[in-house]
Amino acid sequence: MSDTSLSDTPRGDRPDRRALILVENLSVPFDRRVWQECTTLRDAGWEVHVICPRGSKRDTEPEAEIDGVRIHRYPLRAATGGPAGYLREYGSALWHTARLARKVGPVDVVHACNPPDLLFLTAQWLKRRGARFVFDQHDLVPELYLSRFDRGEDLLYRAVCALERRTYRAADVVLATNESYRDVAIRRGGQRPEDVFVVRSAPAIERFQPVPAEPELKRGKPHLLCYLGVMGPQDGVDYALRALAKLRDELGRTDWHAVFVGSGDAFEAMVELSRRLGLSEQVEFTGRVPDADLVRYLSTADVCLSPDPLNPLNDVSTMNKVLEYMAMGRPIVSFDLREARVSAGDAAVYAPANDEAAFARLTALLLDDPEKRARMGRIGQERISGELSWRNSQISLLAAYTAACRDRAPVPAGDPAKTGKWPRR
Repeated sequence: MSDTSLSDTPRGDRPDRRALILVENLSVPFDRRVWQECTTLRDAGWEVHVICPRGSKRDTEPEAEIDGVRIHRYPLRAATGGPAGYLREYGSALWHTARLARKVGPVDVVHACNPPDLLFLTAQWLKRRGARFVFDQHDLVPELYLSRFDRGEDLLYRAVCALERRTYRAADVVLATNESYRDVAIRRGGQRPEDVFVVRSAPAIERFQPVPAEPELKRGKPHLLCYLGVMGPQDGVDYALRALAKLRDELGRTDWHAVFVGSGDAFEAMVELSRRLGLSEQVEFTGRVPDADLVRYLSTADVCLSPDPLNPLNDVSTMNKVLEYMAMGRPIVSFDLREARVSAGDAAVYAPANDEAAFARLTALLLDDPEKRARMGRIGQERISGELSWRNSQISLLAAYTAACRDRAPVPAGDPAKTGKWPRR
């Protein structure tokens, strides 16, 4: 892999290249990985545009320029009602994405972030006008489908597999979030190894700076447990809640308060499950919170929870919450997943997959061992500042763009949205 760095891209001796990043899953800059990619490219001399949905409470403006990155947002109603709801959502997103892509005009690189594996349709249209296509594979959508809907390999599963194949076939370069995803791109996607670059997600260190612990967040208990992240059907919040019920009922531990930070389409169901388990007095659901409050909770937490169950997606996915716990120096209890071990190493303890009783026992053991908690926290911070730092991912991202744009001249100056002239190369 090339040793491209931020300083390797010449500036001032040629027109800036233009990149268009397509996102459907989250708004930007709320999507932290995409925002880090945007600012890395900007600092390397690229003119960066993003097309994404509007957020509900933030990122609500239809147009914005933030720190030199130009963001074009569209209204989108999140899916409800199963697969049919996703078809409605994705159809709307594709229409708006194509509309805004025409407004942006010619670009050197179209960079599509899944899910869904439908953005290749817009990418192919731009490729016909000279762009190169970088596929940023955030999720393995066939595995996501199996893990989320538990329907087996039905017609819709075969459809998402076909869309993944079409996306791989259209891509000039693939960005994989870890080595497991890279292996899939090569083995299942038929990509050449030299065209697949591992760009690991990494927490923004400036966002995760510990502050003094606030004992009042423990609600009068000696210990605070913390979960941070999305609450969807595949994210394991239900496993964490059942493990906490076992921690209380089977191990007799009532010396803790737990806070669940985040939201998602399973949020209300998880609040109801907590009530049914009799945990309402010990478990707090905050929803999404500002960064300052997030840091307060994590700085006070004694143990952080990563309850993602073993399923086809989770076993090979890198969990952002694990990296964020590590950045804050927090010890972690996780189920034993392949990529969880790659990320956390000795910063976590691992319960056998989906074993809620073992998860509870490991949580109790960490609560009783402050020295081990501190040691695990230091290990996590060292890994984040070293081998898992965003700096390494920046190098890989820029190497991928160099490979994608080899022997390609920059797009000509001018605004085709105004001139109506789309150069063909």
